[in-house]
Amino acid sequence: MKTETVKGFRDIENASKRFEIRKIIEETFKLYGFEGVETPVVEYEEFVKGENSGDDAVSDIFKLEDKGKRKLALRYEFTFQLKRLAKNKKLPWKRYQIGEVFRDEPVKANRWRQFTQCDIDTIGSSVRDEAEILKIVSELMDKLGIKVEINVNNRKLLNEIIDELKIKKKEQVMREIDKLDKLDEKEVKANLKKYEAEKIIDILKKPKSYFKKYESYNEIEELEKYCKFYNIKINFVAFLVRGLSYYNGSVFEIKVPKVDGSVAGGGSYLVNGVQSTGIAFGLDRIEQLANVEVDNKKVLIISIGKDKETVELADKLRGEGVACVVSFDKVGKALEYANSYSIPYVVFVGEEEVKKKKFKLKDMGSGEESFVSERDIGKKLRI
Repeated sequence: MKTETVKGFRDIENASKRFEIRKIIEETFKLYGFEGVETPVVEYEEFVKGENSGDDAVSDIFKLEDKGKRKLALRYEFTFQLKRLAKNKKLPWKRYQIGEVFRDEPVKANRWRQFTQCDIDTIGSSVRDEAEILKIVSELMDKLGIKVEINVNNRKLLNEIIDELKIKKKEQVMREIDKLDKLDEKEVKANLKKYEAEKIIDILKKPKSYFKKYESYNEIEELEKYCKFYNIKINFVAFLVRGLSYYNGSVFEIKVPKVDGSVAGGGSYLVNGVQSTGIAFGLDRIEQLANVEVDNKKVLIISIGKDKETVELADKLRGEGVACVVSFDKVGKALEYANSYSIPYVVFVGEEEVKKKKFKLKDMGSGEESFVSERDIGKKLRI
């Protein structure tokens, strides 16, 4: 019987850092009044695909069939599920979701078929909400110790330029432009030649002032204005597209200098005909980059024939916020356990300790031992 994980999936044996990062993310989302939701992992295939069947992510969905021969699929993101959740909601509705999504795509280094995605969206949004969401992401990255730059563009601007050039295959051309940060410019131009659209590259490389002649550039300036209110800097990047075709206004990409790819991305789109905005990022990528200290400090309490007193001491310490593991094994075996799990402190509870109401405390790093009163032991271990 095979027990190894399926290709593209993995066990995460020490998830402490992930849990700490997730806690920081959720706390930050809640500070801005967003409420958390959960949705099914399995949906009808037709619902998952929606109107975006041409998008690369949609073509990579995991397809299933149940015993009733119904065509199902695993969710590849959360946005499509908002169509159901947002019905009859008082607007604006602010929601976040953190959970597992799945994509049946080729396995590459640090790319998994199951990954944890974090989404934040405002249904019924304006440019003010777009700026707020960028502020939230900026604040969050600061808390996680990740230096980022925020790049923005607007799909309406790209549409104006494409219309001006009388290019017919709009979506195909946008997909090619989206490859500019992955492929050589010559290669992208060669691909665009098929649509008689290679001139667009030269236009997108022009200085920022050039784009002021387009009506939709006003929306970019408006976004810049509100971002200044939040004291965050954004960069206008004319060739930024974002891959998903449902974006209809602003698009965002959060990058880390000198690191390939983006750490977050999003933009504005319609949910049930209502203008909305959101951004998403993968927890796995954030975990690699985050500078977060995880408090793994805990104590092993070893019972030396004093089980009742050991349990009572553990209860007392847990009540004071000290993480405890209790061992009823022989001392040698218990100390091996402490070493194998890098437990920094060990407390011994024996006849002498119970009589004196002072417990022997061993620092497993230095090997130092001291006697600490029952009253002070919690304070000592919390330092």
